[in-house]
Order: sequence, then C-alpha cells, then structure tokens
Amino acid sequence: MQWMGDLLSAVYDAHDSQTLLDEVQAAARHLGFDYCAYGLRAPLPVTRPRIVMLSNYQRSWCEHYHASGYLLRDPTVLHCQRSMEPVVWGDEVFAGAPQLWDEARHAGLNHGWAQSCLEGRNGGGMLTLARSAEAIGESELRAHEPRMRWLVNVAHQGFSRMLTDTWQPKPKAPLSEREREVLRWAADGKTLNEVADILTLSIETVKFHTRNAALKLGAANRTAAVARAALMGMLG
Repeated sequence: MQWMGDLLSAVYDAHDSQTLLDEVQAAARHLGFDYCAYGLRAPLPVTRPRIVMLSNYQRSWCEHYHASGYLLRDPTVLHCQRSMEPVVWGDEVFAGAPQLWDEARHAGLNHGWAQSCLEGRNGGGMLTLARSAEAIGESELRAHEPRMRWLVNVAHQGFSRMLTDTWQPKPKAPLSEREREVLRWAADGKTLNEVADILTLSIETVKFHTRNAALKLGAANRTAAVARAALMGMLG
C-alpha cells in the first residue's frame, strides 16, 4: 500500500508529461517490466480525434511503428478500444498482424500486457507494460495484476488531466441554463420551431440563445455547438 500511495502522490505532483512518464516507468520496473507506453485518444475534434503516444521504447521502434501505420492495425490497440479487459501479448493475439509481431520482438518487445481506461464518446487511454525476457505467466498475473490495473488507472488520470487541459476546448464563458436547455432539445433532434414550442419561447429567442451558446463554445453553427457541448459533458 505504501508503494501505491507514493506513486499516487508522485503522479499528481508531476508538472509535465515526461516527469509523469518517468514515474510510471519506475512503477513498471517495480512490477518487473522494462518498458511502458501510454496512449491517449481525446474525443475532439470528432472527425480527427487527437492522439498522443508516450513511451520509453527505443526511438527507432517508435518511428518505425508510426511510419508503418501500425497504430491502426495493432491488435492490442484494437482490443483496448472496445474493452477494458487486459490483454496479454502472444501469437494468438497477433495472428492477424504477424509482421508487426515479428518486428516488435526484433526490437526487444517480446512480452507485454495492456489495459485501457475508456471514457465513452470515443475517448480514453491505454497503458502497455512490456519486457524483453520472461513470459507473463498465470502466477505472475495472480500476484501482480491488481497493482498493474491500478497503475493503468492512476497513469490515465494523471496523463489525461495533464494533456487534455491543454487540448480540450473550454467555453469562453459558462453556458446559461437556458442555453444548455435549447442545446439539449437540439441534441434530441428538435427543430428551432419545436424547441420554441416546447419552451414557450419565440423562435427568435431560441435563435438568440443558440447563437450565444455557439459563440461561447467556439462552434461554427448549431449542429457543431450541440456536438461540442455533448462531448464536453455539458448537457447532462
């Protein structure tokens, strides 16, 4: 428990992503892994979500992985995009990507374990722990997987807090309750006229609140304002 408490303090005291990665790497070593990698997918912008990848892998491998477009085909990434159950690397997992698997092992990434933290709206993070020697066996998982899972969640909270603070668009001013209300009805597919009838407002008043909300959100139109507000969790 002392290890967990120390790591938690270190993660939340970190002021930059490299310092945070160093702390996660130290925790990975404590758990018996040489390497760690964290990836974050932000929910915005919708058409091309922002993705960041941080690791202590060899630079040559990172560059090759990126140049080969492996992120879109990596079976562990595909698994973690749809499930928060951990995945252990192996021939079966990489059956559909044999070249990636061969090249990863050539780079010294022979054994690995990964788990994601999904947040809905296509956002979330993924932590991978890897090493060159010694397969990950059942006895090791029984002994250490609870702490590995805990590390995933702590790392995700730390990285997402640090990285999305600089990415995520923030309203120029708080939305008023009426502005949120007109956007909620719009999110349900109601037209301007229908929203006006539901709220017993004039259509010009509904347009006024919609325009104000769009301006605050930095959105180009009503549809974009609704999508951005929903993705930012402002319509609940």
